[in-house]
Amino acid sequence: MKRFIVISLAAIGALTLAFVVFVFGLAILAAGSKPAVPAKVVLELKLDDDLPEIANESPFEALGEKKMTMRDVLDALERAGDDDRVQGLVAYIGRSPGSPAGIEELRDAIKAFRAKGKTAVAWTDSFGESGNGNGVYWLATAFDEISLQPSGGVGLLGFNAEQPFLKDTLDKLGVKPELGARYEYKNAVNMFTEEGFNGPHREATERYLTSIFDAMVKDIAADRKLTEEQVRTLIDGGPVLSEEALKAKLVDRLEYRDEVYDRIKNGFGKGAELLYLDKYLERAGRPHQVGESTIALIYGVGQVQRGKSSEVSPLSGEGAMGSETLSAAFRRASEDPSVKAIVFRIDSPGGSYVASDTIRREVQRAREKGKPVIVSMGNVAASGGYFVAMEADKIVAQPGTITGSIGVFSGKFVTRDLWAKLGVNWDNVQVGKNADIFSTDHEFTPEQRARLDAELDFVYRDFTTKAAAGRKLPLEKLQAVARGRVWTGADAKEIGLVDELGGLPRAMELAKTAGKIGPTEPYRVQVFPKPKTGFEALLYAMGAEREGDNSENEDVSLGTSGVEPLVSDMRAIHEVARLLGIGRARGVVEARLPRVEF
Repeated sequence: MKRFIVISLAAIGALTLAFVVFVFGLAILAAGSKPAVPAKVVLELKLDDDLPEIANESPFEALGEKKMTMRDVLDALERAGDDDRVQGLVAYIGRSPGSPAGIEELRDAIKAFRAKGKTAVAWTDSFGESGNGNGVYWLATAFDEISLQPSGGVGLLGFNAEQPFLKDTLDKLGVKPELGARYEYKNAVNMFTEEGFNGPHREATERYLTSIFDAMVKDIAADRKLTEEQVRTLIDGGPVLSEEALKAKLVDRLEYRDEVYDRIKNGFGKGAELLYLDKYLERAGRPHQVGESTIALIYGVGQVQRGKSSEVSPLSGEGAMGSETLSAAFRRASEDPSVKAIVFRIDSPGGSYVASDTIRREVQRAREKGKPVIVSMGNVAASGGYFVAMEADKIVAQPGTITGSIGVFSGKFVTRDLWAKLGVNWDNVQVGKNADIFSTDHEFTPEQRARLDAELDFVYRDFTTKAAAGRKLPLEKLQAVARGRVWTGADAKEIGLVDELGGLPRAMELAKTAGKIGPTEPYRVQVFPKPKTGFEALLYAMGAEREGDNSENEDVSLGTSGVEPLVSDMRAIHEVARLLGIGRARGVVEARLPRVEF
């Protein structure tokens, strides 16, 4: 009987595998028989969700809807701008695609598309309904025309940063934060130790919001042919009703969707077919895929951690930048003779100090091997996210990118009184005077606190010294703008933390120049490590043998095993517990910001 059950289970497993392989085979065949781009086409783009930097390497991605990434949109618009078949673009903008930097990245792409003689129309049912619509409207102003549903409105309200402060809550629970930071602007610990914004925290946050606000006002005024004072007045009187928006020239027409499309079909899109932007990219192909020279594109997305990178967790909505994965990617790119330069795209609030330094070292080694490295900062590249960037030849950031936060924090939460209230008694047996240094059952002793302070001082000194060397700034000048403070990309450029303002296309241009690729010479953009296909990801998830014979040539990719999403979710649950004081606070080089409505 036992043998029968084993054989039956094996048969079921074999049939299941055969079915999955069959389905993937059908998907591959379908991918190979896609129709061509119509002779005359108007592209459609629907923006109703955040645009991620990288797509998950899910083994079942081929069977479902593939979510467009920021690079997908940028590449599609670049390709479409040079395609005579493309008459223009119509975009529904339902919500902001992410942060101010993401908005600016898309605005740049739309303007570049229009500069090639293409028409771009934006429409929406409402720019925020009874809520904040700053980001969606800011993005829409990059288009030739804006149409708003008559029942909608324009939620231009300005920016409001909100953050909870848990000091009183922790006091009531019996949890005592034992935290240290370097220095006064390293505000990641403030939500646990303060009752509200203290002086430095408020100063940095106000400057951050003001910098973003000024950039938005300037863009809206220029694109809608208004004065900045007019825009500020409209914001202070917001939200703006539809008729008011039309009269104030914030929008061009009050139309429903059918009216927008009828006008397009009888105008620049006459005789053209409609085609979604992602379908266009699949059929037309990405730009920069031919040539003898290669620009390597390496992504560093999510919290910095030791080990492998991990995908975005369904529960936490976050992924991780693993030092092992990134190091292998830089080594592979450095050893590839066709690679002339490397673009390092970063979207990270930081994390592990050790992992950040590991990645920084590989950036340094790549340059020593003659491969220029250009950093392109996305939404955020702060704390550890800045640490990994500072050895690059050049750093490019959007004006709204969150960066800097050169500082460190560490410590623990003492939960002794909390457990006492719950009737739980803890006891311990230890060997070694400081074996319990990070025990949550007692405060640091004076000697233990001295060791924590020594660690914080060491990390801060190392961070600032390496940042000063990488940015070629006097140490005193670097330390004056460090102290844990976050900056926008615009402000960071003024103080020397970044070199240029722009997005991924600008970083590619700089990489092309640094790699001595001729102005008209074709080149390829290759992501390192190479993303897995759906079938490869399936084999990996089923335990396929890793590529490479040793650590020097191993292809370390995203952790996509079947248990990885579960592991990531468990980490998210652990993070919640950590925030409540159950465990040790060890973000080290991480930036935590107030919640801002864009």
